[in-house]
This record gives sequence, C-alpha cells and structure tokens, in this order.
Amino acid sequence: MRSPNMATFKQQKVEDVYEIGEELGSGQFAIVKKCREKSTGAEYAAKFIKKRQSRASRRGVQREEIEREVHILQQILHPNVIKLHDVYENRTDVVLILELVSGGELFDFLAQKESLSEEEATSFIKQILEGVNYLHAKKIAHFDLKPENIMLLDKNIPIPHIKLIDFGLAHEIEDGVEFKNIFGTPEFVAPEIVNYEPLGLEADMWSIGVITYILLSGASPFLGDTKQETLANITAVSYDFDEEFFSQTSELAKDFIRKLLVKETRKRLTIQEALTHPWITPVDNRQAMVRRESVVNLENFKKQYVRRRWKLSFSIISLCNHLTRSLMKKVHLKEEKDLRNCESDTEEDIAKRKVLHPRRRSSTS
Repeated sequence: MRSPNMATFKQQKVEDVYEIGEELGSGQFAIVKKCREKSTGAEYAAKFIKKRQSRASRRGVQREEIEREVHILQQILHPNVIKLHDVYENRTDVVLILELVSGGELFDFLAQKESLSEEEATSFIKQILEGVNYLHAKKIAHFDLKPENIMLLDKNIPIPHIKLIDFGLAHEIEDGVEFKNIFGTPEFVAPEIVNYEPLGLEADMWSIGVITYILLSGASPFLGDTKQETLANITAVSYDFDEEFFSQTSELAKDFIRKLLVKETRKRLTIQEALTHPWITPVDNRQAMVRRESVVNLENFKKQYVRRRWKLSFSIISLCNHLTRSLMKKVHLKEEKDLRNCESDTEEDIAKRKVLHPRRRSSTS
C-alpha cells in the first residue's frame, strides 16, 4: 500500500539534471554511478534500479519494493546513514540520487592498516550501532547488514565516518503485524530468517554480532563449505572462539559477541543494550585499559579479506556469465521465432532455413 507521504518519482530524464559519470558499483538489478548536479556542481551517487516489467518476470525489482526503499530513505537523516537527495523514473529504471560515499568499504580500509587495537575497533562498531539505533528508534530494520554495506564517507582521516548503505531489504516493523521473509546474505542472516519465523529488529543485532566476530579475527563464525552447511550452523548456533584466531581478544569483546549471537530473540542484546555494553562504553579504567591493550588479529583478517574479495569477484563473474547465457538464449529463441514467422513460398526455402539455423548456433557455441 502506497504511503500518503510517498514522494513523486520525477518523470523526466535524469541526464537533463545530472551529468552521469563513472560506475561505482553494481548488484543483481542495480548499478551505481557517480553523478554531478548541473545547476550546483554538487556530486552524488545515482543508483539505477531496474524495474520488473511484468508480474511473471523474475528480472528487475517490483515497483512496490522500490517505493518501500524510497519511503524508508525519505524518513532518514542521521550522520551514520546514507541520505537520499532525489528520485527519478523512466520506462526501465528508477534512479535514486544518493549522498556520495567515496571512502570505500570499512573492511577495505582496515585491511590496509598495520595494527588495530580493540579500542580503535570499537570506534567503528559504535558508529554502526549509532546508525542502527537511529533506525530501530523509527522501527526500521535494515535486514542486510554486512561488510559490503558498511562504507566510509572519507577514508583520509584517522577515524573515518561510517555510513550504512543499501536499504533494498529494509522494512518498517509494525506492532501487531507479522512479517516473515527469507532473504539476505546467508553468512549474516539470523536463525529466525532461516527458520521462516516472524522477524523484527533483533535480526540486525545478530548480523552485528557476526560482523564484529569477523572484524576481530578474520574468521567467520558460521560460514560452511556450502550454503546449506552455513544455514545449518546458524540454526544450531554452532560457533566458537578458536584460540588460533582469538588468542589476543579480550573477554569483554567475546562477551559482546556472545550476547548478540543468541538464538532466542528475546534474550539477544537490543541496540540500546549493545551501546551500553562495557566493551563499547567502558564503566571504569580497567575496562578501558583492556580495550587499549587487546588487539585485532589483523594478520588473519587480511588473509581472509583477500579470500573474501576473491569469492565476491567470483560470484559477480558467475552472475554475469549466467545473465550472458540467459541473454544469448533469448536471442536464439527470438531468432527461432523470427524464422518460424517468416513465410516462404517454397518448401525448398523452408528446408534451407532449417539447415542454416543449427549451423549458426554451433558456430557461436
């Protein structure tokens, strides 16, 4: 149902208002490009979201889903959350004009560091928590918190400013309205998503636990060799603090993670409880010193980071190959249809086409 506060999608060419520049990133149905507003010279990011053209199609995003993302972004104004500037629409795409976040991913930044104390790590985690706290106060669940969606506004300062991005899966949680869905990135989803149970703000807190575990050690708590194994590990809450990866991690940090990776949602830390946890907000000098003296396992973090980037690149290449194969298949089907629809005066002409068509296909395989 469309909200009465829904902004009108401007039905004009985005290119008339913005100069579209280089590609910054892409997903399954979206491409993000740098852009510059012609009237002011201000730089933004233009997110081109491919619209689904029919109910039967599986390509593109349904308009109501895009409207939901826009409606949520319209409500948001916080230093740790990306800002929406404008919205345009054409026949094939909806274009979100967003704040330009040019510092790259947090994990990219951390992988370049020579050392990192838990005190420095918590300065980043706290920013994530503050962004999520703002969302949860508005009953908005992000549902896709993962390293790729934690960006830096500018990486050329000692403690860069964190921005949470990509609200494509975000939902407003309404009291008395049950919401279920199976979505997200398997490595970071909560057990209630895997088990198709009612969802709420608690799912984000689980994801923060997984992100923190990875940030401190480089290891991923539930990642298996297959998607099925990963999901089984999540539902069983099967993880530990391997001494190989956590030998220099404080008990305070482990306690923070333990209280987030709890299967029963009512017993999981809320966002307010996470912000006041002594690892995030020490209550005395001893706890503060523990954070300063405990260090992140950057050696393993960097090793796993390289593997993670390779896997992401492989996934993108696989997706591109899949889409290319699908496109080629559609081209061949269209050729077949065109040939069938092409009338011939003689049976000889028809026979020739039947011979030529398979030869053309084999030559392109």
